[in-house]
Amino acid sequence: MRIGYDAKRAFSNYSGLGNYSRFVISNMCKFYPGEEYYLYTPGISDCRIFTPPENARVIRPASIAGKLYRSYWRTYRISHWLSNDGVTIYHGLSNEIPNGIHRNGVRSVITIHDLIFLKLPRLYPAVDRFSYLQKVRYGARYADKIVAVSRQTKEDIVELLGIREDKIHVIYQGCSQDYYHTISGDTAAKIRTKYDLPAAYLLYVGTIEERKNLLRIIEAIHHGKIDIPLIVVGKKTGYFKRVLQYIKKYNLKRIRFLENVPSADLPAIYQLSMGLIYPSTYEGFGIPVIEALNSGIPVVTTRGGCLEETAGGGGLLVDPDNKDEMIHAIRQITEDEPLRNRLISRGLEHVLQFREEQTIPALHNLYLECLR
Repeated sequence: MRIGYDAKRAFSNYSGLGNYSRFVISNMCKFYPGEEYYLYTPGISDCRIFTPPENARVIRPASIAGKLYRSYWRTYRISHWLSNDGVTIYHGLSNEIPNGIHRNGVRSVITIHDLIFLKLPRLYPAVDRFSYLQKVRYGARYADKIVAVSRQTKEDIVELLGIREDKIHVIYQGCSQDYYHTISGDTAAKIRTKYDLPAAYLLYVGTIEERKNLLRIIEAIHHGKIDIPLIVVGKKTGYFKRVLQYIKKYNLKRIRFLENVPSADLPAIYQLSMGLIYPSTYEGFGIPVIEALNSGIPVVTTRGGCLEETAGGGGLLVDPDNKDEMIHAIRQITEDEPLRNRLISRGLEHVLQFREEQTIPALHNLYLECLR
């Protein structure tokens, strides 16, 4: 097979969609080196973020127009290049495929991560919702197969986009192998010193935006009089102002924010923590949860939806709107040692199903099925 990938996010996005794109591309090239790989990207924003495998060819706009109008090239011109390059199957890794692909004989797969903009429309500007909907509708309609990253996302695709179930295949996301291994004492000491980490702390990882409920976490810690620092790792959005106002109002001293943390440092930051607090209102999958489980720490996350599916037996489940539930769960993972150990053990077992040995062969088989 000659496989084409939408590689924009792999070269430009440090979290979420970028992690997924790098995971799929790197592991497919590793597991199936006999295939040919073409990575289509309108540009490379940071050459340090992703080093493409040696057996993959990077395709970028060649014309001045393509270089100037990158979004147009990615949406409307890639289809032309796929035919010229002899690509037999194309995988849109982030909720879209190029327009016109259904007319040029190239088989296609689309991964749909979530439909949050339809589930929680108030969080998105109208122009963004319109753009996202047009892209995902086209992809869901014309792709030969759809990958949903969780059962919850599959149900949403059926309900909100009207796609038949047999077209949708649940193939879970994975995370970097860096999270699979216990860090050395020297590494732990270096990371603790580098970020001035306290001896014990709780952890939040993710974009600081409303639906992920960082403010609810801080409220629970404050009202529950939980005397453990909270380390926050994530990109700030406008929602951060509300979080900061609350911290200043109550003069909270034990909330720390870390920005621009290299991905190589994150496994140690996870492993040194007492647990991940991740009570997001809605997710498509929740990569921080499996990063935490692979790191051997317990998780407090949301009851229902995909996060319950992702956390399995390694998480305590709460209603993000119920402050008392969250306080109780945080106390459990920090004070109940037998329970903590059970969660860690169950989490390490549960998370094996998300590793590349399971997910990459499933994707490869799906490609073959498309061609058949």
